[in-house]
Amino acid sequence: MGKIPIALQLYSVREDCARDLEKTLKAVADMGYDGVEFAGYYGRSAEELRRILDELGLKVAGTHIAIDTLLGDELEKTIEFNRVLGNKFLIVPWLPENMRNSKEAWLKTAKLFNEIAEKLKPEGMYVGYHNHHIEFKPMNGETPWDIFFKATVPEVVMQLDTGNAMYGGVTSDGVLEIIKRYPGRAMTVHLKEYSSTNPKALIGEGEMKWREFLKLCETVGGTEWYIIEQESYAYPPLECVRRCLENLKKIMEQL
Repeated sequence: MGKIPIALQLYSVREDCARDLEKTLKAVADMGYDGVEFAGYYGRSAEELRRILDELGLKVAGTHIAIDTLLGDELEKTIEFNRVLGNKFLIVPWLPENMRNSKEAWLKTAKLFNEIAEKLKPEGMYVGYHNHHIEFKPMNGETPWDIFFKATVPEVVMQLDTGNAMYGGVTSDGVLEIIKRYPGRAMTVHLKEYSSTNPKALIGEGEMKWREFLKLCETVGGTEWYIIEQESYAYPPLECVRRCLENLKKIMEQL
């Protein structure tokens, strides 16, 4: 199997990117990654980034951007930038507190995401939301994650971050259930390990049920990209993401 391509969330190697973006992207390509997901553009234009990526044979698996860039007059600029970049996944990784501090706030935010999704449709682009741990702390008996995704249209991408969810108290089986509960919504997923004993665990070294998770992504999730993200470092960041990719490919071979 193993047909879903693998990207790196560049936040994992942000200091390397800030020092020398081209060199870092080349290192990522040389490791065998198929693409990258951005979290900032290091002062480069969309044209410059596209040229570098094309030369290296890397695709764009998405970008993490602030909600403000999808509102009002900013939306058109964001669409144009990503059109040039060759990216269709616009993922919001964080929300201001007033957009997430009650069930009513989450429902209002869901309505906003539905409106953005509708505006992006003609462009063939998608808006999505990425979790930290707070989305799994129940509010009146229901998690913000469920409040939000039950109230959003299927075109709003559910970018589940496995490690963050488990850090928020979701069990490894619970992570699998989330994919099952929202079929076709996990168009891109963040693969991050979780270990209750080793905060610097790499993919394959912790408690995530990777084989079951990847099978669900392939059969239920509608997943188009696996995105590795590593935010704790037992080795230099580039070495960590190389090992994560190596470990993931070994797991994928066993599917």
